[in-house]
Amino acid sequence: MIKEFTKGIFKENPIFIILLGLCPALAVSTQVVNALGMGAGVIFVLLGSNIFVSLLKNYIPEKVRMPSYIVIIASFVTVVDLAMQAYLPSLSRSLGVFVQLIVVNCIILGRAEAFANRNSVASSVLDALGMGIGFTLGLTLIALIREVFGAGTITIFSIGSFSGVIEIPGLSSAPARVIGLSAGALFVVGYLKGLFNWIEMKKAGGKS
Repeated sequence: MIKEFTKGIFKENPIFIILLGLCPALAVSTQVVNALGMGAGVIFVLLGSNIFVSLLKNYIPEKVRMPSYIVIIASFVTVVDLAMQAYLPSLSRSLGVFVQLIVVNCIILGRAEAFANRNSVASSVLDALGMGIGFTLGLTLIALIREVFGAGTITIFSIGSFSGVIEIPGLSSAPARVIGLSAGALFVVGYLKGLFNWIEMKKAGGKS
């Protein structure tokens, strides 16, 4: 059972290994707070949709299977969207339409079809948590690199008098702003993917 949880974090990481969910990974990874917010939303939707699909898999007719999954996913996305608008309005504005686009995120729909539709509720919960955490870690890593080098800051949630913005000495006054742009997102994801491929090759070489 533990393998169902850890595979999404390491072996089948959605962003760096199976290359799913790249649209938000490129679009909202300008700040760490955006990555954490999007990650939390994806975990919630993944967990809810996997549970319901696993529970209802024997009752959903084959002809309406995919539309039924989308309705289930859209219901949880609506909850996330309304909750963000009510309690985290600034985060909701930053993420914009990408919250609603969780409905058609390949990770969510893919796990419903490839896993929850064929496994128990317990396994589906572990799969959702692993994939969701793996996606959040990957997105946060991309956002951390882009924000630190592209803006010289680390932006997290504000608490009391703390604005939530940590300035990096030296980088905040002379950042490499291209890293914060769309082209920078492609560079960061590409280099990180290359790094993980190199690590996998070294592991494979060591085993042989």
